[in-house]
Amino acid sequence: MSTDEAQSGNPPARRRVVLTGISSRAWEHPADRGALVALRELRGFDDVLKSLHALWNERAWRLQFLGNAIRVDHRQYPRVHRLLAEAAASLDLAELPELFVQQDRSINGMCIGMSKPFIVVNSGSVELLDDDELRCMLGHELGHLISGHAVYRTMVMILTDWAIRLAWLPVGSMVLRAIVAALMEWWRKAELSADRAGLLACQDPAASLRLAMKLAGGGDLSEVDTTAFLEQAAEFDRAGDLRDSLIKIRMVTARSHPMPVARAAEVRAWIDSGEYARILSGDYPRRDDDGSASVTEEIKAAAASYRESFSRSQDPLVSLLRKLGDGAADVGGWVGAGAGRMRGWMRGNGSDGSDGENGRTSPA
Repeated sequence: MSTDEAQSGNPPARRRVVLTGISSRAWEHPADRGALVALRELRGFDDVLKSLHALWNERAWRLQFLGNAIRVDHRQYPRVHRLLAEAAASLDLAELPELFVQQDRSINGMCIGMSKPFIVVNSGSVELLDDDELRCMLGHELGHLISGHAVYRTMVMILTDWAIRLAWLPVGSMVLRAIVAALMEWWRKAELSADRAGLLACQDPAASLRLAMKLAGGGDLSEVDTTAFLEQAAEFDRAGDLRDSLIKIRMVTARSHPMPVARAAEVRAWIDSGEYARILSGDYPRRDDDGSASVTEEIKAAAASYRESFSRSQDPLVSLLRKLGDGAADVGGWVGAGAGRMRGWMRGNGSDGSDGENGRTSPA
């Protein structure tokens, strides 16, 4: 037992599988993966990001944390540094990003930046999470980094700020708000992707669910039951009538993250699908093959994901749409076709998104 483990009272960690050469495609939610592949293919998109980077001083933001937070290394928060290294090893990430701990008693973390993303976790996470839960959270943030989410999240933050600043300009504000709303929907799916990465990093399903429970109710789980929490998630999905459905739509669309009960249910569903076990057994896409990822196939997978989500949802509004002629089941196909048309329009080549292969760039 290490000194850190003896001091924290945690038992020695069991041996975790190193997922050698794993691609982020292994954990990315289909809707997230389709958006990422399409965004990376757009000609000139990197130039747009560089322009946004020039308008937003990333160096100043990093200096804010350098001056107001504690940078983690083997001397400062060595327990956190060890857990970051362990999470990175599981995901086969050789170079550790900078990690800061900021003073905030809530349980939270983020991965931000464009040219060189870094991770920030709240002091509440360090204090209230055990080793397995904190390893899961750090793996979640590493998942964001490896997928390149940090770049696009920073773009969301910039555009949101612009939307607020341009609120006095009706047309400009409406356009920006529509873009931000679409990006927020993608970001909620990106959070589900990162939850899967966190699970692969800690390789402890119980810890992943406990993390979601602590995000919902705080650090003390002595009077909380996992089964009851998952039952609560199912009730949130199916409860009420159409009024409740509309309230949930309003609640969710304003959020950058899915609600904790929904995140727990999604992690449980991913485990039950068998995908988690297949990845741990070595059956997963390799990053060496990322260059052959097909935009068409990823868009189809995203559409299928939306169809599957609508088909299993017990939400009253979705149930009504199914009764009215399987309208909900058609939404996935509509989303996929729309994504293909949008990709072709933005490329300016008249493509309908039905052909072509996509090469992935390395994460920022």
